[in-house]
Amino acid sequence: MTDINENIQHTALYDLHIELGAKMVPFAGYSMPVQFPMGLAKEHLHTRSLAGLFDVSHMGQLRLKGENVAAALETLVPVDIVDLQPMKQRYALFTNDNGGVMDDLMVTNAGDHLFVVVNAACKEQDINHLRQHIGNDCEIEVLEDYALLALQGPQAAAVMSRLATGSEELVFMTAAKLEIDGMECFVTRSGYSGEDGFEISVRNDKAKQLARTLLAQPEVEAIGLGARDSLRLECGLCLYGHDLDAQTTPVESSLLWALTKSRRADGERPGGYPGADIIMAQIANGVEKKRVGIKAEGRMPVRDGAVLVDADDNEIGVVTSGGFGPTVDGPVAMGYVKTQFAAPDTELFALVRDKKVPVSVVKLPFVKQNYYRG
Repeated sequence: MTDINENIQHTALYDLHIELGAKMVPFAGYSMPVQFPMGLAKEHLHTRSLAGLFDVSHMGQLRLKGENVAAALETLVPVDIVDLQPMKQRYALFTNDNGGVMDDLMVTNAGDHLFVVVNAACKEQDINHLRQHIGNDCEIEVLEDYALLALQGPQAAAVMSRLATGSEELVFMTAAKLEIDGMECFVTRSGYSGEDGFEISVRNDKAKQLARTLLAQPEVEAIGLGARDSLRLECGLCLYGHDLDAQTTPVESSLLWALTKSRRADGERPGGYPGADIIMAQIANGVEKKRVGIKAEGRMPVRDGAVLVDADDNEIGVVTSGGFGPTVDGPVAMGYVKTQFAAPDTELFALVRDKKVPVSVVKLPFVKQNYYRG
C-alpha cells in the first residue's frame, strides 16, 4: 500500500508549528496547522482584537519579468495591470473561455517585476497556465525558496512599526522592501482576515527567525487555518474551490468591484482576456444566480453543500461556505441563489440533515472590513 502522506510537503515553519503544539492536517498538498493549543475560537477573537501570525507559505509566489509583462498578464485577467503603479497591489482573477474563475490571485508591481501570489491548490495549474499563454512574453520565476507569513489584526501595525522602519508608510494594497530583525523582506499591507495586516515574503532559511521575532511581541499569537477560514468568512471573502470555481463567473460571484472599468465594454482596453464576451454580456444583461450572505436562525451552522429551498421546497441555491462566526457569536454562511431570491431579508430554508433550517439572505460582510486606507 502507498502511504497517503508520502507526498505531503512541509513549509519552512513546520518544525516551529510542532514545537508550538499545533494540530497538523493535510491541506493543498502540505501539512498545515489547523489550530494551536489556544483553540479556534480564541485564535479567531485574538486576531480580531490584537494580532495573529499565520503561515501561508503553501501559497504560490511568482516573479514575472519582461518588458511588456503587464500587458501580457492582462491577456489572462479582467483587471488593470498596465496602469498598476510601482509598489501598488491589485486583486485579480484568472478566467477561462466560459468566463469561469480558474483562481483568484494578488498582483503587485514590484518595480522591475510583477510579484504574484496564487492559491496553493491551484499553484501548478496557474504556473502551467502562465507558461502556456505568456511564457514567450515574460520570464516566470517560481519562488520555491520563499516563505509567506501573514500578520493580521488591529495591532499588526503597532508590531510592525516597532520592528520594520517604513512599515507605517504603507496603506492597504501597497508594498515595500523592508528589513525586519536584519532580514530582507518583501511586505504588502494586505491579508485574508478582513483586518488590517501585512503579508511578508522572506527566504525559507530566515522564516523561522522571522516567525519567532514576531511571536515574541506581546500582541502576537500563532493562528491556524481554522481561524483563518472563519475570519475570512465573517468578512465575506471568497475561498477558491468553494465560493469561486471554474463554472462560475466573477459577475455571478458578486465580484463586479474587481472587474476594472478600463477592461469593461466601455473602457480603454475592453476585453482581451478569456471569457471576456460572456462576462461583459453578463455585466450588461444580468445573471441568473448571485453570491449572497446567508444567516441561519438559531445556533446550528449551515455548512457548505447544504441545498437552499424556497417556501414551496423548490431548490433555488446552495451554500458554498458555512460555519460558526466567533465575532458575531452565531452561524455565518455564503452561497449562491437564483437572482430573484438575492435581495437582503429574503427568507429561505437550508436543508441540514434532512431538516429545514430557516435562513435569510443578508448583505455581506457579517463583520466590517477594517483595512487601513490612510
